[in-house]
Amino acid sequence: MKLPPLNIHDYSYNLPDERIAKYPHFERDQSKLLVYKAGEISHNKFFQLPDLLPDNSILFFNDTKVIPARIQFEKETGAHIEVFLLHPVSPSSILSVALASSEKTNWKCTIGNLKRWPENLVLRKQLQGIILSALLLDREAGLVEFSWNPPHLAFAEIIQWAGAVPLPPYLKREPEDADKQRYQTVYSHVEGAVAAPTAGLHFTQSVLDKLRKKGIISDFLTLHVSSGTFLPVKVENATDHIMHEEQIIIRKENIHNLLMSGKKVIAIGTTALRTLESLYWYGTLLLDNPQAQFVIDSFQPYQKKESLPTVQDSLGAVLNYMEVQHIEELTGHTSIYIFPGYSFKVCQGLITNFHQPGSTLLLLIAAWLGPSWKKVYAEALENDYRFLSYGDSSLLLPK
Repeated sequence: MKLPPLNIHDYSYNLPDERIAKYPHFERDQSKLLVYKAGEISHNKFFQLPDLLPDNSILFFNDTKVIPARIQFEKETGAHIEVFLLHPVSPSSILSVALASSEKTNWKCTIGNLKRWPENLVLRKQLQGIILSALLLDREAGLVEFSWNPPHLAFAEIIQWAGAVPLPPYLKREPEDADKQRYQTVYSHVEGAVAAPTAGLHFTQSVLDKLRKKGIISDFLTLHVSSGTFLPVKVENATDHIMHEEQIIIRKENIHNLLMSGKKVIAIGTTALRTLESLYWYGTLLLDNPQAQFVIDSFQPYQKKESLPTVQDSLGAVLNYMEVQHIEELTGHTSIYIFPGYSFKVCQGLITNFHQPGSTLLLLIAAWLGPSWKKVYAEALENDYRFLSYGDSSLLLPK
């Protein structure tokens, strides 16, 4: 399938290093909030969000929980080797299963100082009577086997003491104790992400309580954010970029809430938006094939079809599938790639931070706002907003 070229240089801007927030705001909900509504921009604080949302809003949060994915090993020679967990291979590719494993587990990883790690050398990390061992199974694939003693502990428990917070590389600093709490949303629940869904970092229990008191519904789905979210687009034609895949979990309640009439769907972050849009496209697959796998590829939304189902018909197909299968939640994978030209199906509003120049996330914002993305980013730069993961926020309501 040949798509019109998309020059990545058209989706860049000058981001001075001093505008990248190296640390979060002291109080989560005291961060700045830029509101873009039907072409108009206003400046606010995040704690004001409940009063700025449309009354008929329903919010969808990503409840993934960041795991301490960076594990440092030291060889007897003193050389340090960092193993960064990407995704599990066995005993299952399902994150919840792999993290619950109390036996050995294999993960695809990126490895720092790889040349210093022979394939027959077992690396060990020991602390408080626990020993974690790592064996390099496949150098080219970055496949590592982990085993540990005592073996009755789950791998999730092992990495809690063995690993470190996987801060974004552009912060250019080592994680500190405070990051364990701050690089995590207050509603994080399902372990598996190696990067935070950063739009949610601004929410406090106070803001969530105010939303509830105003009658605004909050719902939770899961996308386990992968390290691919930080990969820059290195090709001039952005449609040639290979989009990363991420694991998502949808629950019946999500679909019931989406099918409520008259509600304006607000995605909390690009990860929630990508999950909701992927759900629509899965429904289109089920309408063609009732046994279709929940796997959404990068360019499925751009395949030409004479007609597409309504949101209600597509989501109804997913709900029917879950009822026939007698399941309450559904695990899938998505590498959906959203760039200018994409037609949004499910979402009407987006809360998100300010993203890197030339990134897939900025392409998504350009698709969401059209050419107005430049106006929004220029306004944020002119008004001293802080950018990227620990930066300020925006509420984007194109209509």
